[in-house]
Amino acid sequence: MNYSLGSIVAVVFLFVSSSLSAQVPDGYYTAARGKRGADLKTALFTIIKDPDVVPYAQLWEAFETTDALRNNKVWDMYSDHPEKGALYHYDFRNNRCGSSRAEGDCFNREHSLPRSWFKGTRSLESDLFHLYPTDGYVNNRRSNLPFGQAGIIYWESSNGSKVGQNTFGNYTKTIFEPIDEYKGDFARTYFYVVTAYEDKVSQWRSDQVGGSSYPGFSDWSLHLLLKWHREDPVSLKEVRRNEEIYKIQDNRNPYIDYPELVEHVWGESMSELFQPEVLSDSFLVIECSPFERWLKGMSNLFKQR
Repeated sequence: MNYSLGSIVAVVFLFVSSSLSAQVPDGYYTAARGKRGADLKTALFTIIKDPDVVPYAQLWEAFETTDALRNNKVWDMYSDHPEKGALYHYDFRNNRCGSSRAEGDCFNREHSLPRSWFKGTRSLESDLFHLYPTDGYVNNRRSNLPFGQAGIIYWESSNGSKVGQNTFGNYTKTIFEPIDEYKGDFARTYFYVVTAYEDKVSQWRSDQVGGSSYPGFSDWSLHLLLKWHREDPVSLKEVRRNEEIYKIQDNRNPYIDYPELVEHVWGESMSELFQPEVLSDSFLVIECSPFERWLKGMSNLFKQR
């Protein structure tokens, strides 16, 4: 089926209108107003801590509402490519992993923050904000590697995700690099995790996160994630996912609702107090760039999904 650009734009704005009508409850972030830096992060912690996570075994069903493509297939950030499409798609019920020997075999439940990093933080085992359905083989290749930017590439997935030697900052170990289109998603995932679990972060040990409640990241990692956040703005995928998880866990990712929070907590606006504008106005601004990127591949998206 063919779609004109006009009809695609109409669909986009219909979707945006509906998503804007079901956003943050009044007063949800009141406690964060007028704060900055570490104090702001702690205020956000008090708002989003203790999520009502589902049991790990129920994540399969939860993914059907949080991570579905238009064709009701799995939205896998390790195999999908927004502009080129994916080489394969998974069915939510029939393609769950037992084990996998090659890419495209099945999908599983990826802890974007590896389990070995957060031992003892029980609810993080099934917190949907950092759990994603991903190709089982690619997930295994990623293992517990930190996210980074690969200079020397050791392996590459079908959508361009890489395992290789990091060349960002002063960290030179092996890392996993997702494609550019999803780097911001993972950055905001990590910002959420070190905020929602602020009381646990100092106990975590990894080369990327942990060791302190603030900033909660190693120096090279924080600068990398800030870069990814700035270069890959909040997308409609994240907005929709945030809403669906809120229905399940009764908490939100503040860095999706207000992307500028990242700068007030860790970045260029740390000296300024956070004073959120009217939420709908904020969304209309932050969505412009993702719209442009989304529209470029929309005709292909409609055909394939």
